[in-house]
Amino acid sequence: MAFDYLILGAGPAGLQLGYYLERAGYSYRILERGGSAGTFFRKFPRHRMLISINKVYTGCDDPERNMRWDWNSLLTDDHGFLLKDYSKKYFPDADTLVRYLEEFAGKYVSNIRCNADVVRVSRDEEGFHAETSEGEVFSGQRLIVATGVSKPWSPPIPGIEMAEQYSSVSVDPADFTNQRVLIIGKGNSAFETADNLIGHAATIHVVGPELLQFAWQTHYVGHLRAINNNFIDTYLLKSQNGILDATVEKIEREGEGFRGTVIYHRAADSRSSYYYDRIICCTGFQMDTDIFDESCQPEMDPETYNRFPTQNEKWASVNVPDMYFAGTVTQQRDYKKTTSGFIHGFRYNVRTLFHYLAQRYHDAPWPHEVIGRNDIAPAIIGLINRSSALWQQFGFLGDVFVLGDETRHYETVPMDYIHGGELVGDSPYLTVTLEYGHHDFDTLYDDRVSEHDADNAADSTALHPVIRLCRKGEVLSEQHLVENLEAIWEDNALHIRPLEKFMAGLEFPEG
Repeated sequence: MAFDYLILGAGPAGLQLGYYLERAGYSYRILERGGSAGTFFRKFPRHRMLISINKVYTGCDDPERNMRWDWNSLLTDDHGFLLKDYSKKYFPDADTLVRYLEEFAGKYVSNIRCNADVVRVSRDEEGFHAETSEGEVFSGQRLIVATGVSKPWSPPIPGIEMAEQYSSVSVDPADFTNQRVLIIGKGNSAFETADNLIGHAATIHVVGPELLQFAWQTHYVGHLRAINNNFIDTYLLKSQNGILDATVEKIEREGEGFRGTVIYHRAADSRSSYYYDRIICCTGFQMDTDIFDESCQPEMDPETYNRFPTQNEKWASVNVPDMYFAGTVTQQRDYKKTTSGFIHGFRYNVRTLFHYLAQRYHDAPWPHEVIGRNDIAPAIIGLINRSSALWQQFGFLGDVFVLGDETRHYETVPMDYIHGGELVGDSPYLTVTLEYGHHDFDTLYDDRVSEHDADNAADSTALHPVIRLCRKGEVLSEQHLVENLEAIWEDNALHIRPLEKFMAGLEFPEG
């Protein structure tokens, strides 16, 4: 039997897509290598605390708005299955997420085959075929790859094979007592590892060629989070630790340990070498493509060091027909800009992918609402104050109002897909997004526009609404609504009237 959809992976993305496919009545099969849903989170993060927030108490009773501060729950039509019912911790334990995903699968997603270790995927004129290590073969007309990034990625450093990997190194700090440790990488896994060793290691050096980037500055939550930056104190307050802005040139064996040679980037490219007892590689993961044979080997993106597959604006493979991607690998489309690499971002991508698949393969119309021209401004005010998708996927997903004899309102569509014209045709349209202002702004130190200054709303630096009139991908006019500390845009003078004035002054291009 060939299913409509064959899905690889029963992690959050596979479950989210399974939820929508099951509701629609389309046939699917999810193949999961592990013994249950959410297997990845049984091991990662290694130190078992999630850094995805679970804000239980928001002072708000709107479940859609509250998803802005829930970074772990999957989407359901009634917002009725939430992680906050499993944990009240702001940073939950990873084991809690595993239990949540298992029970989500049990309630909503019935067609999962666990312990299905897929060793080969092929494609022919009948579709895709996934063969397991037990010799079973599952077939589907379309393939959704939701396997995540399971294979450690290491930079091309001579001797890197001697380093221990984040995925397997001991998490018992006593194993590092009085040792000198080099940690390669400057992301959250590197600093999580360093923080765990502070009380036992003699010296810890964290090294990477790029300057530290903080999530609170870049708005990319994959950059260093405050919860993981205790180690910085131990460096700046001279506690025998260091953060090296340097490239590791080579790693060599020396006695019972290693010698690491580095080239400093902010010290005239000077070269130094240091002895270490242990070297740990914390440089991230990549998608494992070993299971795909030559008939469906996805093209990988060199801009991300071939860690993620190259995708178009519909999360489809650029070289394998009917192959799509879901989950953390979809960050290739907005790499280090928004939140597609994380549950609170890709859950919306998956919902949008489902709408596209239903439209393309099942002749189901893309869900939308038909409204009158006078109803557009109130609709915009409503969505900017409620939408969790626009909040989480800022500047990447947007709502679109297609203008004509009747106005069609589509929710949470990729901006690239909107501008490509497949959904909007040649009609003029309004896009609505939430966006940050210029990215060289320092939130803690720089002056900012007043939240009472509607005339200079375009100078807003915090997340704020942006409305644009477009046609055929070209922006014709644009309106910003001034930033607001509590993200409430309901003031008549500051928000509603400026929007209504913008709408009244629009000149809609003729067809």
